[in-house]
Amino acid sequence: MTDFKTLDDVDVAGKRVLVRVDLNVPMDGARVTDDTRLRAIQPTLNELAQKGAKTVLLAHFGRPKGKRDDSQSLKVVIPALETALMQDVGFVDDCVGEAAEAAVARMTPGDVLLLENVRFHPGEEKNDPAFAAELAKLGDIYVNDAFSAAHRAHASTEALAKLLPAYAGRSMQAELDALTKALGAPQRPVVAVVGGAKVSTKLDLLGNLVAKVDYLVIGGGMANTFLAADGVDVGKSLCERDLLDTAREITAKAAAAGCRIVLASDGRLSKEFKANAENRVAPVTDVAADEMILDIGPDGVAEVSAVLETAKTLVWNGPFGAFEIAPFDEGTVAVARKAAELTDEGRLLSVAGGGDTVAALNHAGAAESFTYVSTAGGAFLEWLEGKDLPGVKALAATK
Repeated sequence: MTDFKTLDDVDVAGKRVLVRVDLNVPMDGARVTDDTRLRAIQPTLNELAQKGAKTVLLAHFGRPKGKRDDSQSLKVVIPALETALMQDVGFVDDCVGEAAEAAVARMTPGDVLLLENVRFHPGEEKNDPAFAAELAKLGDIYVNDAFSAAHRAHASTEALAKLLPAYAGRSMQAELDALTKALGAPQRPVVAVVGGAKVSTKLDLLGNLVAKVDYLVIGGGMANTFLAADGVDVGKSLCERDLLDTAREITAKAAAAGCRIVLASDGRLSKEFKANAENRVAPVTDVAADEMILDIGPDGVAEVSAVLETAKTLVWNGPFGAFEIAPFDEGTVAVARKAAELTDEGRLLSVAGGGDTVAALNHAGAAESFTYVSTAGGAFLEWLEGKDLPGVKALAATK
């Protein structure tokens, strides 16, 4: 995971540096509603500008399916990008060809130029070597600072890295360093918290983690499937009854690997899935036929917290309950704050990722205290599943 070059390994002064970034940000009309990804690339782009590079940005936006769609033009992102970088950003309405070449030729050291959506060309998602070669004409050096797109074998993430000297940007470097410390060469004991609605969406994840961690804490709706596999009646809770044998297989694999699976002994139960619905706390073995487990209870929080007290490393993906609605957010919030407290005390290295997880940690006010919070989504999950990420593998191959 650490076998890649960074900006420390290259002199960029006066060079044309092609930087793959992720500008696929949420929008409300012409307004960026979440600038997290823009702030993430700020260190790399500011450093390149300060060192006198001619920085050329490659990015995608939306799903235009290989043809021009002006409703998915990157031009709309420029005002927010300029605010994040605190400098002007040029723009050209294509990413290859004469217009792009002329715009790059006019650049002076310190300039930043954004090229149009690479997905306007079918060669991008096809990982077409010819399209990658056209991109390569525009640069002397390639930098990938888009871990969130590293699980895609596209021209701007994979093929291009093989045509130019390739380096990891600061955001990519931070992500890979954090992930290596979390599971590549972690301090033990290692705890993984995996939550969410369905076991079926995280089979690869669970199968990989039981061989790598000391404790696997299962929460959310997927915990109900494991409880049911143990013979517990979970009432009308979300439960994948067709996967009970699979849950038993995962449990057996964990036991063989010396990994302890942790399921909360109590839950917050309700007959309705809505905010502030009438609810009660009870053991998971005491769920009525018309009740649902919508969160872990206080005993469950104490059990998970006790496990975290013994841990050196935590990897977290997925909430414990229906954290979007009170009071079924209490379990996730309490455990998140416990992990944040241990991290602040220097007792725990904590890495978390995935959309719901980030939202839950922000809701708990705990995200800032975690060692690293990944916004990468699919790439983070595929890494947890033990899969090779083409964009990362391409960087390592150039070392």
